[in-house]
Order: sequence, then structure tokens, then C-alpha cells
Amino acid sequence: MASSTEYGSHTWDLLLRVDHQDVKKEYPLQVTGDLHVGGLMLKLVEQIKIAQDWSDYAFWWEQKKCWLLKTHWTLDKCGVQADAKLIFTTQHKMLRLRLPNMKTVRLKVSFSSMVFRAVSDICKMLNIRRSEELSLLKPSEGTLKKKKKKDKNSKESATEDILNLCDSPVSSGLPANPGLYSKTMTPVYDPVSGSPASSTITWFSDGSSTEQNCSILALSHPTCSPETLAEMYQPRTLADKAKLNAGWLDSSRSLMEQGVLEEDQLLLRFKYYTFFDLNPKYDAVRINQIYEQARWAILLEEIDCTEEEMLIFAALQAQYHISKLSLSSETQDSTCESEVDEVEAALSNLEVTLEGGNKSNVLEDITDIPKLADNLRLVRPKKLALKAIKTYWFVFRDTSISYFKNKESAQGEPIEKLNLKGCEVVPDVNVAAKKFGIKLLIPVADGMNEVYLRCDNEDQYARWMAACVLASKGRTMADSSYQPEVQKILSFLQMKNWTMCSQTASEPENVDMKPECFVSPRYTKKFKSKQLTARILEAHQNISQMSLVEAKLRFIQAWQSLPEFGLSYYIVRFKGSKKDDVLGVSYNRLIRIDMATGDPITTWRFSNMKQWNVNWEIRQVAIEFDQNVSIAFTCLSADCKIIHEYIGGYIFLSTRSKDHNETLDEELFHKLTGGQE
Repeated sequence: MASSTEYGSHTWDLLLRVDHQDVKKEYPLQVTGDLHVGGLMLKLVEQIKIAQDWSDYAFWWEQKKCWLLKTHWTLDKCGVQADAKLIFTTQHKMLRLRLPNMKTVRLKVSFSSMVFRAVSDICKMLNIRRSEELSLLKPSEGTLKKKKKKDKNSKESATEDILNLCDSPVSSGLPANPGLYSKTMTPVYDPVSGSPASSTITWFSDGSSTEQNCSILALSHPTCSPETLAEMYQPRTLADKAKLNAGWLDSSRSLMEQGVLEEDQLLLRFKYYTFFDLNPKYDAVRINQIYEQARWAILLEEIDCTEEEMLIFAALQAQYHISKLSLSSETQDSTCESEVDEVEAALSNLEVTLEGGNKSNVLEDITDIPKLADNLRLVRPKKLALKAIKTYWFVFRDTSISYFKNKESAQGEPIEKLNLKGCEVVPDVNVAAKKFGIKLLIPVADGMNEVYLRCDNEDQYARWMAACVLASKGRTMADSSYQPEVQKILSFLQMKNWTMCSQTASEPENVDMKPECFVSPRYTKKFKSKQLTARILEAHQNISQMSLVEAKLRFIQAWQSLPEFGLSYYIVRFKGSKKDDVLGVSYNRLIRIDMATGDPITTWRFSNMKQWNVNWEIRQVAIEFDQNVSIAFTCLSADCKIIHEYIGGYIFLSTRSKDHNETLDEELFHKLTGGQE
């Protein structure tokens, strides 16, 4: 037997702090290095002497900011010594989340799981499918400056608006009902109105407020006052927009490891702009939250749009507002099949996936690749702000445009051949002025070659624009997505073309509507209230027959048609450069943008990327592309890990398929996004 002195030489004192609602004190325990973490928990619980379920408790190591979750590891293996400050606390804690619709929910979230898993659990609570598209964002200090003046008032109002979901099944630690994610079950939402079906109600906690909880998440609640809108942060420059994306949490680390505390407020946002497999029957909450994120991006001018486009967005919001009023005053008949078909038809044009996400029809791909041939006007910007405009015979074949002096000379050599693969395609349209232009920014050795094409009418524009968009992604007109792309463009033009409508607009006095709530503050300053109402109602005529859900889907579709859609901005310094640039990260490409002018300098497609890595010592991202093109940059407005995760995340999302049972390869996600620090 060992003597007491020998035994004592192997033991040491460890001070453990207990964070419990009834007990907040420190317990000194005598331990040995070969004691495993589970054994330490058992010894501590015996000391606490409270009979309860302790399964949610774990040790948080304060100095190292990490959880000791591997209960079979010994203290020696964990590196725990006598000076370690270990807190015995719950893994699930209360968190406040500001949703895209600006509503705040309070719910219990795992502070020990990786953020990727925590977001998945949150989305189950909120009934949002495809949780991989969302993440958690810490609001930047710069974006909160305007709110500080009214902190006292806002805190009072915030407590009234908080939706408490802490009693939901997932929040209580129980598994989510898998039926909500099964496509064989009864639809959980009305595909026309978006209101929750009775089966959806069971998802939330029991009680009289259950239906109201569903409504807050799945239905839009217009609108904020112009005064409230004016108080919110509005980015004015690219540098301001970069602040919006600086606070994304690391998906491979837990909330606690990133300094998030109980009852803190974070933003739940769609981080990746690839909305896969949207279905109104199951996705009313998801569609509504995407719509709300798009709506606020438009109202706060986080994304640029023209006056004509702003009025379309206002009209679609007004349609939702007016349809909701009519729905509340009339008893709805059972949903017509034709209405459901219209919504599902709209969805076919809506889905945005990475290159390779949509597989083309094999029979279409093995036939001759179609071509376009037409007279178009070519506009080349000249020095001294002069433009040379001339009509040529254009031929679009594969992913290239060739142009000739006239149709007869098309059999010979072209004047010039433009390869559109990897180029930027920007619409330059004003329907009222009959202007249908396509701006092409084609990558060349020293930057971007700028070319404008002018079409004669909507049909010609839609065909050529769709061909250019596909060619920029390396696809031809034989691709199955060509015709839907043409229809999507025509549909958007039709919404813009309100001046062609013979029907007269309603009198502004007869409509209960605050037009200032539907447009950004810039336009409320430009127009008087009556003028704005008249213009919105004029634009509203073309869409007045849409259902609630279809109005939202069209809004999302119009948002996706904007040139800046899906771009997240960061201030970077490229290797070898003496000045800062802006890097735009999109679902299929990276864009280097001049910070002063906002003009794109170079575009790199993910489809041409061979590899990327991060030098964690100097925090530099290095990317290698085809044709021996390589770039390297340091990120100045955020941690380089955020950009690294964006690139890996978009590549991960491109691997999704409808054939899978909506299960995600979490290991692959972390392999692509985690990095090796």
C-alpha cells in the first residue's frame, strides 16, 4: 500500500466554480492528473448535493476559452493544472436573435456546439429549411451609431417585441419533428397566402399565442415609419457596405469561444445567396425571411437600384399590403390548382445555384448548339466622354460574340470576337425610355474591356441578355436554363412596363397606404407623398392579380436580377499593391473593385479556381486559378477567416442535390471552410 505522503504528492487542489441558478459558489477539490473529466463532474456533483439532471452541464475553461467536452480525456491530456479556472455551467443558454424581418426572438441555443450546428438547431426551431444558407452575425459598432441616441426608448420597445420561443421542442433539448422536413407529408403552409396550416402549429409551443408566433415568422408585417427608417444605418460607400459583413461568426467554433454571452443579441441572416429548392408548401418562413432581408436591403440602400426598379419593389410591397387587407376582409375559397401552378411556375425561374448545380438535359447538350444572329448597336466608350455608336451584324455562338460589318460579310472573318466566359454582365435598361442595353465588362490582361450592346426591343434584349449571362458562367444556349432565363428577364421587364397598361391607376386618396414606407429615404425626399403614391399605384397595375406568396417570390426574383445581388464586400490589400481595394464575394466569383470609383477591375470565377489557402501567420489569403493566374491579399475590414469561409461555403453549397434526403455532409463543410490555424 502507498503511504499517505506518497499519495499526497500525486494530488493537487483544483478550484471549480459552479454557475447554477440556485448555487453560485466555488468548490475546492483534490484531484489527480489521471482523473478523467467525467469523473471530475461526478465528484463536483456529489459536493453540490442537488438532485437534478446535470446532463446539460459541462466545464468551460475561462483562460483558454474552450469547452472540456471529451469527458473520457484525463486532466493531464486536457492540460488542466492547478491554476486552471473551470466553470461548471450549462451548454444551452438564452440568446436573442434579430431575424431578417427585424423581429427579435429569444430562444435557448447550444453555446458549446459549433456555430454551424447551432444555426441548424435554431432553424429547426424557426421551421426554416436549408439552414446551411444562414449564419450568425455580430452587428458592427459602426452600424449601431445611429441607434445609440434612442437606447433607452429602444430597450423599452424591444422587450415588447421579443417573441419567446424558449419552450419549443428543440429549445428544450428534444429532437425536432423530422416530418416537417419530409416532402411526403401534408403541406405545412398555404402555398398562396403563406399562412400556416394546422399541422404547422404543433411545431411551436402550446398556448393561445402559438398561431401568432407562426404568423410573426411566416407573414410579413408592414411597415416601419419613415422616421424609424431614417434612424437606421444606411451605407453610403463601399467601405460602409464592407462594415456590414465584418461580423460573421466562425462556423467552426462555438458561440462561447467567440465571446458571445447569455442574453446577447445577434443577427440571424442569409449569408450565402444560393436559395436552393424553395417550395411555398414547406418554406413560408424561409421565403418570408428571404423577402424581408431583400426588402430591408433595398430600403436601406445596401444594394443599388434605379428609380424604375425602386418603384417595382415598392409596387410589390404595396401588392402584398393590399392583398393582405383584402384577405382579411374576405373569406377565402379553397385554393385553386391554377393559382398553385402559377406560384410553382414562378419558382422554376427563382432558384439560384452555383455553376454545376443544375444539370443540363443530356439530349439538349448533344444536339447542335443554337446561335443568335441579329443587328445590334455597338457602343464603345471613348475618351473625353464621347461614345461611338454603330450598327453591326452580331452572331452569338457557344460562349462568344462575333460582329461583322453586315449580314452578307458574316461568312468571312469577324471584325472582332469577344469571349464572354468570366465577364461581368450588367443590365442597362429603362423601359419607359425604350432603352435596352447590355453592358459587358470583359477580362483582359490589364483590367476590364468595357463594351455596350443596344437592342431594339424587349424580346431581342431578353434573348441576348440570357445568352450573355449563361456565357459568363461558361454555359451555352443549349443549356436547359436558357429558356427559363429568357422568361425571367421578360417577366421582370413586364413588371417595369407599367406605362403600357391601359388601365388607370386608383386614386391615391382611396388607398390606405403610406408610400414612404415602401421606398428608401432618398426617394421620399425626391417626391411628395401624393406623387409617390400615384407612381407606386401606376407600377402596381401590372401585378395587381398576384397572390401574397407570388408577390414575395417576384420581389425576390427582382432582387436577384440586380447587378449587385449576392455581393458581400471587404476591404483588402492585394499583394504588390500600394492601395486598398474592395473585394466582392459572390456565389460564383470574386470581383476586385476600385474603392474610389466603384468600377470592377478584375473578375475571377470559382469554376476556374484550382486551390486556395491561408497563411495564418500573416493572415493572407492565396488563390490559384487556371492559366497560371494566382492572387494573394490580406483583409483589412474583417478577419481573413471570414473570406476563406465564404469561398469554401459557396463551393460546399454547390454540392447540394435534391436527390439527397436534405442531410448535410457537415464534415465536408468544415473541411472546406475550417482552415488550419
